[in-house]
Amino acid sequence: MALTLNINGKDVAVEAEPDTPLLWVLRDELMMTGTKYGCGIAQCGACTVHLNGQAMRSCQAPVGSLAGVKITTIEGLGGAHPLQRSWVKLDVPQCGYCQSGQIMSAAALLAKTPKPTDADIDAAMSGNICRCGTYQRIRAAIKDAAGVQAA
Repeated sequence: MALTLNINGKDVAVEAEPDTPLLWVLRDELMMTGTKYGCGIAQCGACTVHLNGQAMRSCQAPVGSLAGVKITTIEGLGGAHPLQRSWVKLDVPQCGYCQSGQIMSAAALLAKTPKPTDADIDAAMSGNICRCGTYQRIRAAIKDAAGVQAA
């Protein structure tokens, strides 16, 4: 079935069944592999994208429900987002697999709360799992990008 999705500011025609998860359309049809498959049940956060500015799990978002929704992926941040610069500056990732989802969750946080507290960061990032355990560096990078002094 032909659908039109607005991805990273551009209307994109895709061929997919309405119940196909956005994750698979991004990765398999559009070859946008920055969004990762982690668990497939919206628990790990690796597949996080923004739907109308809100951090959402793409593995559970059927494309048939996304008409008129502005979808932003890690590619849509352009590589120069303050979080991406802070991630590199503070050498956040180890394996790096979860990082696009971490950055997308953090970007949604900073868009809503430009100067987050530790509690704000904990609440926003609690659904993102990092198997390497780089949580302290993730927090530091979020604070760096926000211009908040690390404790």
